[in-house]
Amino acid sequence: MKNTILLSIMAMLSSPALAYTFDNDLFKDENGVRNWQHLANTVGGILLVLLLIVTVYLFIARRRAYRANRELTAIRNELEIRVKERTATLDESNKLLLESNRLLENEVSQHKITADQLRSSESYIKDILTSMPLMLVGLDKNGIITHWNKKVEEVSEISSEEALGKTLWEAYPQSTVLPEHVQQSMVRNEIIHLKQSLRSLYYYEITIYPLQEPDAGVVILVDDVTKQTAAENMLIHNDKLSFMGELASTMAHDINLPLQGLMMDLQRFQRIINNSSVVDPEQASGSDEAQKLNTIITDMSAKGEQVSTIISNLLAFSRSRTGKKQTANIVEVMENSIRLANEVISVSEKLPFKQIKLERKFEKNLPLVPCYVTELQQVLLSLFRHACHALSLKNEVEGFEPAIKINLSASYDNLWIKITHNGLGLTAEEQMHLFEPFFTGKSAAEDFDAGQRLSFSYYIVTEQHQGNMAVTSDIELGSTIHIELPIRDVTLNGSSQNEPDAEDLELTE
Repeated sequence: MKNTILLSIMAMLSSPALAYTFDNDLFKDENGVRNWQHLANTVGGILLVLLLIVTVYLFIARRRAYRANRELTAIRNELEIRVKERTATLDESNKLLLESNRLLENEVSQHKITADQLRSSESYIKDILTSMPLMLVGLDKNGIITHWNKKVEEVSEISSEEALGKTLWEAYPQSTVLPEHVQQSMVRNEIIHLKQSLRSLYYYEITIYPLQEPDAGVVILVDDVTKQTAAENMLIHNDKLSFMGELASTMAHDINLPLQGLMMDLQRFQRIINNSSVVDPEQASGSDEAQKLNTIITDMSAKGEQVSTIISNLLAFSRSRTGKKQTANIVEVMENSIRLANEVISVSEKLPFKQIKLERKFEKNLPLVPCYVTELQQVLLSLFRHACHALSLKNEVEGFEPAIKINLSASYDNLWIKITHNGLGLTAEEQMHLFEPFFTGKSAAEDFDAGQRLSFSYYIVTEQHQGNMAVTSDIELGSTIHIELPIRDVTLNGSSQNEPDAEDLELTE
């Protein structure tokens, strides 16, 4: 409407319209002269009409503007109310947001503290697992390695990078822990204890712990109890020696009294037989019976003297252990051990030790050796018994001549003892387990097997004398036992530097 009125006014005031109005004959008189008064009135009327139209339009526009202002005012008031409401809502939201932010900041800080504590705990636990003296291996339900601590790396020489992600038996095939042990521990939810010995050099106690979560796996702890086992063996050894000494002393005294009486009776009987007042000299010299009787009595006296020597050895053994090392002449120790072996070792009736050919090869001027004489002789007797046992297994071969070679030499501050026999040798498996303890459920009469175990001798040489002991063997040619003893001993007490007495160099087994 507004646009239409404006267009009409502009059209009326335009030059063509004015020209048409002014040129029209309507505003001329009879003479053709323009009547300006009439024209002015006409134009004025037109302007009044236009002014009226504009006034009406302005009125209408004002009414519309008023209504619009009123509506705008209402809208503004409503908007103000809404703004206030929204502002209040935003303020409340801001407050809630600030509170949430504060709580979130507290939670984040708490999470940081917790994360730091978890990292610290994880680092602490990892440090414990890494530096703990026990070997720890973690396995999942499939036997895959999840943990492999530093101690396991040192013993197995396998890094954790190589072990993780593999099964225990792929990473370490020598493991004595079998898959059945792991499955048994998980299925029954029980702790399993195992023991392992590596050539009697190291002893381990293995414990398998099942994890509490279902199908979580197990943890394997391996404890090196070598020192503990050595200490226990030392106590057992000392107890054995003490008991054997006491037993030997008791037996020697109990046997010695009737033996001495028997020897005195034999001597008196021999003197009576030789007395010419009882037996006529002419009849005695020509009597075969008297000679036989005299021979029997002489033989009985010799055997009695031999029994007396054995008893003396038992008494010497019972008081020879002093608890301190002594410097001893190894040649004398060896010779005394050979004499004792001739008296006490008889593994087979067909082959007593005294009938075995001995070949000695002793270096001259061998140095004195710090040792426990009794225990060292016990080792030598055990080796002789071991050799005699192997020789008896081969004695039935035609043309076989049993022999033992003994070699004593010194080299690089060490004394070497080599005992070689030409009897039945050891297999590779027997050599591997020769120095390991032997346990059996057989009776006492069947328990001893000299061809299988020398664990006690190995213990005396390695633990008590800080030496070394090894075996080389061929099943056809025989075996050689090598013993290395240190010549110097810094722990040797000066008071025990003297050479041992003769009774200290004798031992029975």
